[in-house]
Amino acid sequence: MKISHAIISEELAVFEEKFRKYVKSNVLLLDRIMSFIVKRKGKQLRPMFVLLTAKLCGDINESTYRAASLVELLHTASLVHDDVVDESLERRGFFSTYALWKAKVSVLVGDYLLAKGLLLSLDNSDFRILQLLSEAVKAMSEGELLQMEKSRTLNLQEDSYFEIIKNKTASLLASACAAGAYSVTQNEVYADKMRAFGQNVGIAFQIKDDLFDYGYEDVGKPTGNDIKEKKITLPMIYTLGKVGASTKREIIYIIKNQNRDKKKVNQIIQEVVKAGGVEYATEKMFQYRDKALEILYEFPDNDMRRGLEELVRFTTDRKY
Repeated sequence: MKISHAIISEELAVFEEKFRKYVKSNVLLLDRIMSFIVKRKGKQLRPMFVLLTAKLCGDINESTYRAASLVELLHTASLVHDDVVDESLERRGFFSTYALWKAKVSVLVGDYLLAKGLLLSLDNSDFRILQLLSEAVKAMSEGELLQMEKSRTLNLQEDSYFEIIKNKTASLLASACAAGAYSVTQNEVYADKMRAFGQNVGIAFQIKDDLFDYGYEDVGKPTGNDIKEKKITLPMIYTLGKVGASTKREIIYIIKNQNRDKKKVNQIIQEVVKAGGVEYATEKMFQYRDKALEILYEFPDNDMRRGLEELVRFTTDRKY
């Protein structure tokens, strides 16, 4: 992501400084946890999308930095809460907040991050940006609960899958791009255009994540994590619609009852690859990537557009 970082390197440095200030607390334990979280932040894709989208549409201002911070606060809160829900001891190769401080503290930390985000917007009268991002939080919760509901029966159709990932993953990126555009234009047309752009990128991003389960492009070994967690994703949905009745019954039985057996999980992965599930999902992923690029190409060819294009291509070409 060399182009993207180069274009907004100064703005990212300003954002980092502001974000550290926004999460600071007078409670010693909370401040220590915030310091831990800030040090282990990931690739910061969402703030980068906010800043680049804003720069594509106008001049970055204080409202843009607050929008980027709000996005990062909401995203971080969702990750902290997710680790509690999933009882996950690791996050990006490190101990998770849940592993170190357990469930009660982690839930309260997530709540604190959400409250800080709300206050950051309300104290500065960023009402429309807060509305855009609050819609995403609602959608993320709905997507997560819908996925839980569907995983109980293992009866997930393609339209429900796309509804889940549109809400669970794409909604935050869509709102981030809309907020970036709105922060510099106060124009709903630009916000809507960039929301659609972000939604398509977010869907492509999630399909890519789902493909890692099957060792997409020989990137290390297949993880099989979704199978272990009884999550039905696009490659599996396609496969279950293509294989014969007996194979379908066997796959569902393994997912329900033998999902911790590595040999059985590998058997399912091979079935999915053989049925063309990986190929089908890959094709869908590139379709959504291209929809995003189509929207992006409506803007003049400049550094900001090239930086965003690089980010879009990173979502589908990344190796992790």
